Amino acid sequence: MASEPACGSRLRLAFMGTPDFAIPAFDALRAAGHEIAVVFTRAPKPAGRGRTLHKTPVHRAAESHGIPVLTPERLGEERHVSLLAGCDAAVVAAYGLLLPTRVLAAPRLGCFNIHASLLPRWRGAAPIQYCIMAGDRESGVSIMQMDAGLDTGAVVRSERIELPDTITGGQLHDRLARLGARLVCRALDGIAPGRDGPVPPPASGVPHAPRLTPRDGRLDWHRPAGELERKVRALDPWPGAWCTLDGERLKVLEARVVASGRTDRPGTVIDRSLAVACGDQALRLLRVCRPGRRAVAVPDFLRGRAVEPGSVLD
Repeated sequence: MASEPACGSRLRLAFMGTPDFAIPAFDALRAAGHEIAVVFTRAPKPAGRGRTLHKTPVHRAAESHGIPVLTPERLGEERHVSLLAGCDAAVVAAYGLLLPTRVLAAPRLGCFNIHASLLPRWRGAAPIQYCIMAGDRESGVSIMQMDAGLDTGAVVRSERIELPDTITGGQLHDRLARLGARLVCRALDGIAPGRDGPVPPPASGVPHAPRLTPRDGRLDWHRPAGELERKVRALDPWPGAWCTLDGERLKVLEARVVASGRTDRPGTVIDRSLAVACGDQALRLLRVCRPGRRAVAVPDFLRGRAVEPGSVLD
């Protein structure tokens, strides 16, 4: 077996990532002097009216530095394993593909995932959104040595942050992306000489954060207003919270809880400032967006689209 590199050694890495979340880590690893020998990312997808193929943010970043890019639909081919076997480690950040066992075992030191939660809390694809929707008072990043399970590997390093009760999904995404970039560099310094001992995860009682779709953004007015306010923040900017008004989808970008002693049917507009009755209390909509329009403050929305008290949002 090859000898372990000395503390502070620069490693030969494979980088596996797709969206903007992965870019700070990609940049930080290069700035720390590690060699990114190859990048794996998702294949370009058609977007826009012309259905032009768009490369992922990680794809574009790698090409700008002359780093070879692979975009397999699935992993496990012999050439993938061979490329990874030539690396000290693989760093994974929101890649979007499962890594089979032979891929996980190929790099000399293993594969390490930057996960946007305090594992084992919120395993899965959408930890940022579920953390806010649940009302968690803290979040963080875990650097996990990957195994064949879904976010079940041992945590080699983690760091937590406190969450203000106004934070949105987009704001937390950016904070954790920056934190993950710093943390993975520190983790690699500890992993290489074998100084950081992994923390085994618990076997049960772990909450999951499954992948979200636009359908998950629908507001159920029978739920408490506080829960809906967190949902609005958590799903900003994607997939977005929404309801329907006279059959038209209305995206809700900002809202706040207001006291209400009324007993209106949930979903009923209770005043001329667009407060909506909920299962408990009411939710005042503050910023909304109609299909094909720009987002506007509710007073501006109401100047062009009157919504009378007693109207019902589906």
